[in-house]
Amino acid sequence: MTMRIGVLALQGAFAEHVASLRAVGAEPVEVRLPSHLDDIDGLVIPGGESTTMRKLIDRWGLRQPILELAGRGAPVFGTCAGMIVLAREIAGGEEPVLPLLDVTVERNAFGRQLDSFETELDVPLLGDTPVHAVFIRAPIIDRVGPDVDVMASLPDGRIVAVRERNVIATAFHPELAREHRFHRLVATMAAEHADPGEGVGRRPYPTRRSQQGR
Repeated sequence: MTMRIGVLALQGAFAEHVASLRAVGAEPVEVRLPSHLDDIDGLVIPGGESTTMRKLIDRWGLRQPILELAGRGAPVFGTCAGMIVLAREIAGGEEPVLPLLDVTVERNAFGRQLDSFETELDVPLLGDTPVHAVFIRAPIIDRVGPDVDVMASLPDGRIVAVRERNVIATAFHPELAREHRFHRLVATMAAEHADPGEGVGRRPYPTRRSQQGR
């Protein structure tokens, strides 16, 4: 069964996520209105400008429907600004938008656009081959809650990818590197949610403690 995965298409680099979902065999659905969330199996929140995204989410009445979608167990994946949108706490006291991840994020933690960079990251859940990560005015995670698993960190220990149950977020842009494994994970999680008896692709998940012990 083909999974229908929504991509929030209000602002930002959503087209690359659409292409990534197609590459892993999912059916992407561009989401701009609450009705576009009907009958989808998961949602991707792209990078962009988080303040603008917040305003557009509220303007089009998407906040509560997205929270309800996540509350039903459908996977939600945010990249860069999408991580900020999903955070329960934003450094500086800014009001959270979709507080689905028990983390504290700091906006533009790496500096200006000129300070953007690319690197290779170990993400054990996605296999032995490192992930090529593109950081553009990226946030960083300052705090993770007890139920949040760390998927990847920089060599200096700064956390850049997390998962809490059905919600995943990265500070970087896998879609810009044509790195499709995160999107494949979202599609797999959507299939498991649609048919929990199948256990599609279930693998042991590394916790924050096991990551730190590497």
